[in-house]
Amino acid sequence: MSQDSQHGKWSISSSDDDDEDPLPSSGSSSKPGQAADSNHSSKREPVAAAAVVKSEPNNGAASLLAIGSEARQAAHASQLNPVKYESSPSMAGKRKKEALEDLGWALSDSDDDGAGGEKGKSLRDLPKRSPPSPKAKKVKEERPPSPHGRVYYIDEPQDFFEASVPHLNDTYRFYLNKVTGLDKKFNTGALHIRDILSPLFGTLKESVQFNYCFDIAWMVQQYPPEFRDRPVLIVHGDKREAKARLVQQAQPFPHVQLCQAKLDIAFGTHHTKMMLLWYEEGFRVIINTSNLIRADWYQKTQGMWMSPLFPRLPKGSPASSGESPTFFKKDLLEYLASYRAPELTDWIQRIREHDLSETRVYLIGSTPGRYVGSDMERWGHLRLRKLLYEHTQPFPDEESWPVIGQFSSIGSMGLDKTKWLAGEFQRTLTTLGKSSLLIKRLVYSGGSLPYSIQTAQKQLWLHSYFHRWKADTTGRSHAMPHIKTYMRTSPDFTQLAWFLITSANLSKAAWGALEKNNTQVMVRSYELGVLYLPSAFTFPVQRNPFPVSSSSSGFPVPFDLPPTHYSTKDQPWIWNIPYSQAPDTHGNIWVPS
Repeated sequence: MSQDSQHGKWSISSSDDDDEDPLPSSGSSSKPGQAADSNHSSKREPVAAAAVVKSEPNNGAASLLAIGSEARQAAHASQLNPVKYESSPSMAGKRKKEALEDLGWALSDSDDDGAGGEKGKSLRDLPKRSPPSPKAKKVKEERPPSPHGRVYYIDEPQDFFEASVPHLNDTYRFYLNKVTGLDKKFNTGALHIRDILSPLFGTLKESVQFNYCFDIAWMVQQYPPEFRDRPVLIVHGDKREAKARLVQQAQPFPHVQLCQAKLDIAFGTHHTKMMLLWYEEGFRVIINTSNLIRADWYQKTQGMWMSPLFPRLPKGSPASSGESPTFFKKDLLEYLASYRAPELTDWIQRIREHDLSETRVYLIGSTPGRYVGSDMERWGHLRLRKLLYEHTQPFPDEESWPVIGQFSSIGSMGLDKTKWLAGEFQRTLTTLGKSSLLIKRLVYSGGSLPYSIQTAQKQLWLHSYFHRWKADTTGRSHAMPHIKTYMRTSPDFTQLAWFLITSANLSKAAWGALEKNNTQVMVRSYELGVLYLPSAFTFPVQRNPFPVSSSSSGFPVPFDLPPTHYSTKDQPWIWNIPYSQAPDTHGNIWVPS
């Protein structure tokens, strides 16, 4: 089986037995087959994807689509250096090492160089290289902080960060991040990490940062000066060399402590992105999609749920006090207990002492393990299925309501789409109450993916589902979507049946996969998100969500509806094949090592 493209013919293996991809060239610590994200020198950075799952009763075959954005700048350090486009036809065949000598880029023949850079740093923050010699061409000058040159990061204007409590939509408590360079109205009601950690939301005593990627020095600078020495616990999933780099990053900051999440199943990651903030006034939870690196809070589209400020319960309150109608408190405590980490013991007790009853969303987490019996519904997509079954209702013509999934990375799903995507995962996403209608038609939209040729050639059926990333209503069409959202909309895209924001990309590692004739589910990674259901909300779509004001109503979907199908000229981004026939919007071409 083969397919021709501008990149040559793709040969398709006849074997689909292995479920995981081969590793990218050394220098990336992402595991094969996972859909993880990052933007630094030692981890592969994913890019935008989205999906629409839709019933088409009159068509017997599944069809595919893609949501895209501009091509990624980053995969890992030794492969991210773009080649400047020139009209000369000979340019396309040159290795990026040769092409970039005049630009001052220090490139090595070894793919291992670049993996050892300080973890948590993006390409823009990579360390300096040694000087060139006749045998090894390396420049002494400082390496440019990004493929776009030394001035890629621009300083935010003085009024970018809030000086007073911002206008926020307290109905849904769902917010986008601020994006540098946007018209001010598109950042009104959005939040930067510096806003979240500011005294506007409470007098901080301690905090916990759960995440996948860290730049600790940058993270510390986001805390205001008055809170900058308050204790911070970092929960991470790094091992071996990556862990050693993280420990090294933390050394200058004695108030920063580390907690390693247990990852006992191969190819799993600690992908959860959550902040626990303990104030003198109470306690708050932030569940978001951003890594703790500057690039993720700069010019990408990200999202978050910010809890209300939870007050402390009166002393002597019963253990069941402070629970919400969505059982958020119980589920959060259960999720934290799954880490089996002594470092979280005090935080578990603090949460027990606070009143979380105002919470209106449901928590959906994934934790590594193999689960049987009733435990199968505790985590991953079976947890989502259970909540949709219990808290939604079937309605007339429900098969015409599409399910949209928008994510920043895609895992390996194999030659046969019914193995997982069009099987168990589709059944979950299309559950509406007790009807559990099985939709057999799929429309998937994906984007500019950290998608390898090895994965792509095993699932060519996916590529016809792709749609473009387009977010004119939020001003973010050119802000790379690192956000992950799943939702079900009315046929005219004016109402939502439910909405989920999560760290989970489209992969079995994130969502779990059934095993042993559907009697067991296996989950590889830690993930976390919140689900909005009609039992707590009404769901009109807010067509123009910015600027946010006290009169804003409707749910602020982060991208334009309906999604726009790829044209015949569009192709999904594949990180390990060359793009040398034309430049991207920054004048670069891509020639991987």
